[in-house]
Amino acid sequence: AQPVLLAHHVLAYVEMLERDHQRIGECAARMNSLPLGSGALAGSSLPLDRESVAKDLGFSSVSQNSMDAVSDRDFMVEMLADLSLLMMHMSRLSEDLIFWVSQACGFIQLGDQFCTGSSLMPQKKNPDICELTRGKTGRVYGSLVGLFTVMKGLPLCYNRDMQEDKEGLFDALDTARLVLATYAPMLDTLQANEERMLACASDPMLMATDLAEWLVADGMPFRQAHERVGKLVGWSQANNVPLDQIPLDQMQELIPEARQECLALFDPSRSVHARDLVGGTAPAQVHAQLASWRQIFDSE
Repeated sequence: AQPVLLAHHVLAYVEMLERDHQRIGECAARMNSLPLGSGALAGSSLPLDRESVAKDLGFSSVSQNSMDAVSDRDFMVEMLADLSLLMMHMSRLSEDLIFWVSQACGFIQLGDQFCTGSSLMPQKKNPDICELTRGKTGRVYGSLVGLFTVMKGLPLCYNRDMQEDKEGLFDALDTARLVLATYAPMLDTLQANEERMLACASDPMLMATDLAEWLVADGMPFRQAHERVGKLVGWSQANNVPLDQIPLDQMQELIPEARQECLALFDPSRSVHARDLVGGTAPAQVHAQLASWRQIFDSE
């Protein structure tokens, strides 16, 4: 692993959720086509003004093939796929939070109103919303696979099998709405244990990559730098000496190019600040991303 800011980690999920937001918007745009006038399958012999009806009802277009309009369920499959991706992202976030809140990790605390105790162990605090979200993801996946299975062998046009299309979609929509509506207030209660996080991020092994990158910046090919730092890590583990406590003369036996400044590389704050490029975890970059997202949210 490598040390990163907590905000950088969480912003990764903001990126995922923004893609979900875009996909669902694109799906809504594609389904904004009026099927009225398609009849049972062949259209109508009556002089219908479909474009006028579409305008009156707020549709952006009319369907171009009556048989497709009657039998199309792509928009439902697409929405279920988009909801499945959304739930996958929420499930991944849940998994992170479940680990972070565990007693073994202890990075965060969540509000008691979003957790329950164990039926047996008095010391246990279960992150219920996270666990339920993780479980309900499979429920949404099931709706997607169910509709795929219904549609896979159907001929044109309408078949009675299609009455099975709605229940799964409605359930998936309700499930996703419930998860999002519950998650937001839960995250408002999140409290970070900064001391515990910093202690774990201060393991000098996490900065082994920083030493390799220092060697690359000094002119060494990365393959060679990777190999030499790997040998140093092996020596550290074999001799039970932390990387940041290895004497310079010993380090130079394995990495002749090492200099005194290499001993200062095993610092999480320095490591984080060094990654000052777009997309990196440096505080300046993270603050810029936060400002950008606040501007986006304020404009919506």
